[in-house]
Amino acid sequence: MSYTALSFTLLFVLGTMLVSVWQKLGLEKDIIVGTIRSAIQLLAVGYVLQFIFKTDQMIYVILIIIFMISVAAWNAAKRGKGLRGLVWRIGLAIATMEFLMMGILLGLHIIEATPQYIIPISGMTIGSAMVVSGLFINHIKHEIQQSKGEIETLLSLGATVPQAIHEVRKRSVKFSMIPTIDGMKTVGLVQLPGMMTGMIIAGADPVIAVRYQILIVFSFTASAAITSILLSVLSYRLFFTPDLRLKQSVEL
Repeated sequence: MSYTALSFTLLFVLGTMLVSVWQKLGLEKDIIVGTIRSAIQLLAVGYVLQFIFKTDQMIYVILIIIFMISVAAWNAAKRGKGLRGLVWRIGLAIATMEFLMMGILLGLHIIEATPQYIIPISGMTIGSAMVVSGLFINHIKHEIQQSKGEIETLLSLGATVPQAIHEVRKRSVKFSMIPTIDGMKTVGLVQLPGMMTGMIIAGADPVIAVRYQILIVFSFTASAAITSILLSVLSYRLFFTPDLRLKQSVEL
């Protein structure tokens, strides 16, 4: 695709802005900022990946994965205002998931140990884990507020913190995985996923594209489960004081 052809896609942005003006939604500034940022970020990433693919140095792969995990953890932690130490806990959960996923994919020779495979697949699984983390944190805050009386009653009756919050954690893990599971059920019927579509547009055999998409779908499911469960273990104590009382200052 030429830059000229690409520039014509700005018509979609212009159309969205006109609708915003027509309906007085006030989204014009956000649309402009989002358009500029996304274009600059994607072009910058494109040139960075081009450099990494040419050099084929694993140190650059490790650095860009660390960067992706850091940005994902920082972004997901925005859902947990008032929870100190949440960023590194999310980062640890995502990093552990990435280590396990790549260990399996590379150890079993499912993918080749090259930047062309490791970086895109890592980016997709880390992005999925970021969304799951945000959903988990958002929902567990809501669940704790809704179940405050139940949790405090259990604590007053001698239950430990893990026992008092077990059901809340379980419901939050389930909730955070709903989009991933629903996506598995409808993939190929309601939507043709991005990786598969991109490969087909680039000229790859559709059957080969489907195989890689199955890999991504299964990876997403595993990454969602691992991240959500690990985060539930690492973060639940953030909602309690050192003397095991439920905090009152966590923002919804």
